[in-house]
Amino acid sequence: MRPPSEPLHTVSNPGAWASEYHAPVMAARIVELFRACDDVLDGTLGGGGHALALLEAGVRVTGIDRDPQAVAASRERLAAFKTAGRFRAVAANYADLDDVAALADARFNGILLDLGVSSHQLDDLARGFSFREGAALDMRMEGHDGGPDAASLLQEADERTLTHIFRDYADEPRAHRLAREIVRRRERRPFTTSDDLVDAIRAALGAPPRTSPSVFARLFQAVRIAVNDELGGLERALPSLRDRLTPGGVMAVIAYHSGEDRIVKNAFRAWSAACTCPPRQPICTCGGKALGTTLTRKAVAASDAEVEANPRARSAHLRAWQSAA
Repeated sequence: MRPPSEPLHTVSNPGAWASEYHAPVMAARIVELFRACDDVLDGTLGGGGHALALLEAGVRVTGIDRDPQAVAASRERLAAFKTAGRFRAVAANYADLDDVAALADARFNGILLDLGVSSHQLDDLARGFSFREGAALDMRMEGHDGGPDAASLLQEADERTLTHIFRDYADEPRAHRLAREIVRRRERRPFTTSDDLVDAIRAALGAPPRTSPSVFARLFQAVRIAVNDELGGLERALPSLRDRLTPGGVMAVIAYHSGEDRIVKNAFRAWSAACTCPPRQPICTCGGKALGTTLTRKAVAASDAEVEANPRARSAHLRAWQSAA
């Protein structure tokens, strides 16, 4: 790692980090968090916006993404840095990093996760992340090479599972009513496009404002999370990623869903605790030692100016943690 006192290279205009593929959220804050790092793993490469900001700041970056389109776009965008030996991209899921042979022994003094989906994924109707009319019910991060798609989930999951998805991933109080409506409708015709799910939501939850765009977005997001096992993957991945940090290394996670943010907050809190004895035990007997320190007392939100420029940043929550030196 660079000495903390060593300045970063001059950072360009933040607007230069955005692309047609995606606008990175809180990129300047990410650069600041990794100011002493020289080798960072970007576990959610996307369109390469955060990677570009870090590369321009003099950091070496290894980027991975489970979406082959994102990897291809970033390789093209950051080709000059690859030629210079400062950037490489690998098609992989950050949750399966230990299975990636190319990174078997790699360690980093910075790790970044920018969770959720990119603007490109949302805007591409063929990817099926959107509730816009006629979109395919796909939602697989890996594209067509992934596992079962959203249509299969909605067609095959039982009522109890669907209730769990909408209640726990979307905080929907009428989750059981919606699950029952989906099961009833699929007996007549299969779910194939966004219109099928939108119609089921309207039938189960009622007319606007009960079914506003924000409601559709929340419920479609819940299906996407289930299709890609996003919360389970994050929970499994965090300890493995932590163990890839060198002493004093920094991990930063940007979450857009309350479930994601809760998992990150609880993990960072547990890793920062010195004692693991039961709360009511009067004397510590575990001899525990904190694995590191939480750098963000509470989640950091995007600025008003950034949200105005990029409305998709409004739900972002950034947390950071540093391993013990």
